[in-house]
Amino acid sequence: MKKKKIAVLVGSLRKGAYSKSVANCLISLAPESFDMNVIEIGKLPIYNQDYDEETIEAYTKFREAVKESDAVLIVTAEHNRSIPAVLKNALDVGSRPFGKSVWGGKPGAIVSQSYGAIGGFGANHHLRQVSSFLDIRMMNQPECYLGEIQDSMDQNGVITSERTIKFLQKFMNSYEEWANQHLDK
Repeated sequence: MKKKKIAVLVGSLRKGAYSKSVANCLISLAPESFDMNVIEIGKLPIYNQDYDEETIEAYTKFREAVKESDAVLIVTAEHNRSIPAVLKNALDVGSRPFGKSVWGGKPGAIVSQSYGAIGGFGANHHLRQVSSFLDIRMMNQPECYLGEIQDSMDQNGVITSERTIKFLQKFMNSYEEWANQHLDK
């Protein structure tokens, strides 16, 4: 069986980012049919339409990595009730030049988390709005908001909460089914 390539975007650059911990946990829970790889977004120059006429190596590498992927999983924090700038920039870079978006038709899913109680709700929903325009086929259920995420991990940033791990496993099982439904058409 050929594994499905899943592009994982982590919407946080902080060294000890909770998003990185959650992404690592999701990768460890991935089904055998998934080959999940984090695609670096932190070194992408801020999108500028003037660059559409140029070859920007970081843009080219990023777009190719997403284009070669079968699906996308976005793991993100929330910044000021919205999407972190680094993540929005990556989405914009992948959507251009106009008419050459790398996102179209890919099955996707969102996991948001925060140290607060609402688990990145604002970022999750703003991301859904942007991704609908980009034609990323986002999984609607189960939704994944991880509130007070720091309570689910040890001092090394490893998710240790059995409850959180069980929930993320259920999420990954659903995402595998979602992705397969959209990729087998």
